[in-house]
Amino acid sequence: MTQLKIFSHESPTKSISQSSKNNLKSDPMPSKKPTVLDLFCGCGGFSLGFQQAGFEIIAGIDNDKEALFTLEKNFKDTHSLNIDLSKQSWLDGLLSNIGKKQIDIIIAGPPCQGFSLTGPRNFDDPRNSLYLAVLSAVQYFKPTAFIIENVKGMKGLYNGAIVSEICSRIRKLKYNPNASLLNASNYGVPQFRDRFFIVGLAEELGYFTFPKPTHSQETYVSCEAAIGDLPSREYSLGEEKDVYDEVVLSEFQKKIKGSQKHLFNHVATNHKDFVKEVISMVPEGGNYKDLPPGIGESRKFNEAWTRYHSKKPSRTIDTGHRNHFHYKYNRVPTIRENARLQTFPDSFIFWGSKTVQNRLVGNAVPPMLGQALAYKIKKYLAEK
Repeated sequence: MTQLKIFSHESPTKSISQSSKNNLKSDPMPSKKPTVLDLFCGCGGFSLGFQQAGFEIIAGIDNDKEALFTLEKNFKDTHSLNIDLSKQSWLDGLLSNIGKKQIDIIIAGPPCQGFSLTGPRNFDDPRNSLYLAVLSAVQYFKPTAFIIENVKGMKGLYNGAIVSEICSRIRKLKYNPNASLLNASNYGVPQFRDRFFIVGLAEELGYFTFPKPTHSQETYVSCEAAIGDLPSREYSLGEEKDVYDEVVLSEFQKKIKGSQKHLFNHVATNHKDFVKEVISMVPEGGNYKDLPPGIGESRKFNEAWTRYHSKKPSRTIDTGHRNHFHYKYNRVPTIRENARLQTFPDSFIFWGSKTVQNRLVGNAVPPMLGQALAYKIKKYLAEK
């Protein structure tokens, strides 16, 4: 079986940060917006990054109705399609909605649970049909490039045999695969979040080179710089549609707030007094290990009772909301705070119950990370 070389990056420095920012500004822009098809789109974090980089999102496909509702509300000109990608007929459903559209880029975040059950020798097992759907879409649309995103554990699954098999199949489709593990904090995201990416590039364009980090330990965007301007919610849980406090904004906050006048999704959780008392005992940047003996015994695992540090990026935002706490206030972060830590702009509104909203935010690709990949891919599109 062909072994895949995982390409690493140079260590980020301050000089890299400045040069990369300059590169983003000077990227070539085709006269017509390149088009994107988003498979397993969720609420659209990956799509948003590409849209911000000047791409047109043709369609987002998922079988999560709640995610598609939020996608539809935020992407007015995009087809939000409830299609089961495990069905062989999924492509017919897509084509009946979008017609004969040219697709320049395909982005996808299929789950890898099937591989963990079937192993590398059973790649064609029906449980792996979601990955096969991505390759089928590539074969049909023949995009210039495509990106497959997954959790970092995908890289080492069966000692890399699964990734090697995927890349072998990518080569058979006349694309050059390259893969890398990226940490979102290195690209301006105020969150330590590792994600694994495989990029397939049309053979004639060579191999995709992943964007260099723009931020390092000295220049990471911190939790305070990301969410410190938002109302505290110490004395009120807040309203679904609220107003901002008048405070001095960091550069990140200015960008993420934009021209937004009303504040959405910033409603705090109504904790019981004993829960708030336990949270108050956790120091900034600490976790359950810092609690007094006998306190917080119901939750004792790595992420339990974790309080963010104001001067550092957050831990990985997950789909729940019970284990991480605000760096200053004795409560879990609000949906808006987690959305900021994921780099969703304040104009992006999440819909559904709070449980649904937490899931949508936690499952998303940080738009700013998606944007870094999109700008780099745009260079290859200009070459073609």
